[in-house]
Order: sequence, then C-alpha cells, then structure tokens
Amino acid sequence: MSIAPMKMRFQQLASFKMARTYVASGGSLVLSAGAQLLTFAILARWFGVDQFSLFVTLMAVANIAVHLCGLGAMESLLRRTAQDPSMYPKLLGHNILLTLPSAFAIIVIGSLVLPHYFKVSDDPIANFFLITLMMTTNIFLVRVIVLVEQIFIAHEKFAGANATVLSFAIARTIAAVMACIVFGVTTVASFIFWQFAAHVFVALGAIYAIRPYGRPEFSIVPEEVRQGLYFSIPFILRATRQNVDVMVLNIVSTAEIVASYSVARRIVESSYLSIDALNRLVYPGTAKVAVNGLHYAWGRVQKVFWITIAIAFSAALVVFLLAPLLPVIFGKGYTSLVDFTRVLCWVIIPMAVWVVAIEALGASGNQKYRAWILGGGSIFGAIFIALGTWFYPPTGTIVAYYNVEILTALVAWGLYFYVMKLSRARSPEVT
Repeated sequence: MSIAPMKMRFQQLASFKMARTYVASGGSLVLSAGAQLLTFAILARWFGVDQFSLFVTLMAVANIAVHLCGLGAMESLLRRTAQDPSMYPKLLGHNILLTLPSAFAIIVIGSLVLPHYFKVSDDPIANFFLITLMMTTNIFLVRVIVLVEQIFIAHEKFAGANATVLSFAIARTIAAVMACIVFGVTTVASFIFWQFAAHVFVALGAIYAIRPYGRPEFSIVPEEVRQGLYFSIPFILRATRQNVDVMVLNIVSTAEIVASYSVARRIVESSYLSIDALNRLVYPGTAKVAVNGLHYAWGRVQKVFWITIAIAFSAALVVFLLAPLLPVIFGKGYTSLVDFTRVLCWVIIPMAVWVVAIEALGASGNQKYRAWILGGGSIFGAIFIALGTWFYPPTGTIVAYYNVEILTALVAWGLYFYVMKLSRARSPEVT
C-alpha cells in the first residue's frame, strides 16, 4: 500500500476515534444536563416560585464566588499536564495550596455578608449557619469535583471525566428526589442539608478515583500564578455578567419572572453543554499543536469552528421546538417560561462563535489576551445587562444579553487574528 492511502486511512481512523470520543463526552454531558434540568424541575415544583426564586438567587451568588476559588490554578493543571504529564504532581500541589485558603476566605466573607440580604430562616443564627453550609457546598465542594474532572481531561482519560460529570448530576438529582418527593421538603432551609450530603458523597468518590495518578507535591509554580490570575479573573467577571441579570431581576421584578427567567437561562446553559463537550475534548490536543505558536493550530481551529456552529444551531433549534412542553415539567405557575426559553435559546450561536477563539487562545498559553476578551467583555456586559434589567425588565435584559454576546464574538476573533499574526511573525520558519 502506498503512503498516501495509508495516510488517508490513518486520518479516517483518527477522525472516527475523535467522533466516538465526542459522542461519549457529549452523551455524558447531555445526560448530565438532563439530570440537572430534572433536579431544577423538582425543586421548582416543590419549592414554588417564592422559595425557588430565593434558591436561584443564592446560587447565582455562589456561581460567581466559585470562580475565585483556586485563583485559576485548575487551568494551569489542565494545560501543563497535557503538554508534560510529569508536571502533574507539582501542579496538583499548586492547586491544593491555592484552593484551600481562597475557599476559606470566600466562605467566611460570604457567611458574614449574605445573611444581611437573604433570609433562609427567621432565626438569625440558623440563617447564618445555613448560608455558610450552602456556600461551602457550592463553592469548595463544587471546586473539588470540577478539579477531578479536569485532572481526567488533562490525562486524556475522558471516560473518567464523563463519569465524574454524570455521577455529580445524578447525585444532585437523587438528593432532590429524596428530599422533595420522598420526604416532602418544600423550603431552601431544609434542602441545604440534602445538597451538602450529595456533594460530599461525590467529592469523596472523585478524590478516591484520581489516586492512581499520584500524590501531590506541595509547592507553588511561580510562573503559573500570573497565568492562573489571567484565567480566573475574566471568568469571575464573566460569572458576574452571567448572574447579574438574576440578581437585579430579584430586586426589580416579581418572583415568577425571576424563577421563569432563571429556568430558561439554565436550559440555555444546558444546551451549551453540547459545545462544552467538544471544547473539553479538543483543548488538550490544541494545547499540544499550539505549544510552539498559535498559528500552528489554525487548521485545527477552523475545523472546530464549523463543527461548533453546527452543534450550536442544532441545540438551539431543539430547545425552541421543545419549549412548549416546559410548563408540564416545571408547573403551571411559571407562566413566562416558554416565552423566555424561545427568545433566549438562540443566544447559544454567538456564544459558540466567540468560545472557539478564546479556547484556542487559552490552549496556546495566551491567557493574557483571553483575559482581555473575557474580562473587558464581562465588565461592559455586566454593566450593560444590569442597566437594561434595571430600567426595562425583562425585555432590556434580553436585548442587552444578545448585544453583549455578539460584540464579544467580534472582539474575540479580531484579537485572535492579531495574536496569530504575531505568532507567525515570531516563528523561526519566517526568519
């Protein structure tokens, strides 16, 4: 057999393997998303709009704070381990040393501040304790579980990553089923204990699962501290931008609007998991290809772009067509849910456009430029969405949401091509 047919055969086998791995990865994330939506549906039905509105607002705060935990060390572990597996023990120790103190500080501050704004219990001491427990669950324990998922991905053990994601989602669903359906829990205060127990169970199992990869070496990797900050700060700002709408709506709108909008947002985020499945699969490979410069990954990035757009459009269309079924699942009290979902579902397309550019920048080690895009876009986006929500809720929220995503896509690709031009100019092949 000549070299050309052999090469073509090899490429076909590699493409088939990639497709099979994506189906497995995507399947686990879709099942995970389904479990999360089922959890949300159970909580929405049993809590009612008032308690559910309180729950999603507290979760919005936790979703911002969790990105502070670890100061971006997790991405360093993923990227550097994919490039050089021998670095794993040192990078795991690096993660632990940054995660523990940052988690403690965030939880203490949240426990002191949040009870003044949210009432989970009428008893002040119980309110303090319950909010502290909820922050511990959704900041520290979530960070531990996600770190384990990233460790599997860094070693290209996607089955382990898929199992971590799926078991986490199933455990939360079981907690909701047992709490609400079996024991009749109808308040956030009572559910916090069930949520905590589920997260502890998954975190302990996840930690046990990564034992074969070795013990940590406790030391800070100095050059990765700045890279971690470049990675984490934009995600903190982005999390703020992603959750500011719910927090402002909680002030200016009704509990039903907050609850319905939050469910619609969660559905959109769940549909995004089909894109995330591809990103988590290609990130280590892109890191290897782009280790000597971003321009070496251009061919790979083009392929990923068109596949991502196709996935995004398909996911949005499915959500749009199935939206009328949502009141049957979540309850008739969520009167705005179908409209919110059908309007918001298409935002996944501009999100897909910009995420390809920033993932490639991140995988090539250009965290500074990635930080500019996510950080600047998030600061502008948070202000723009907050103002739109404050003055014209909820229409202003949705209009601002789309405008921010489209503008982010334009800026992301503009900066991507600029960095690629610099990369090509610095290449030894050019000189």
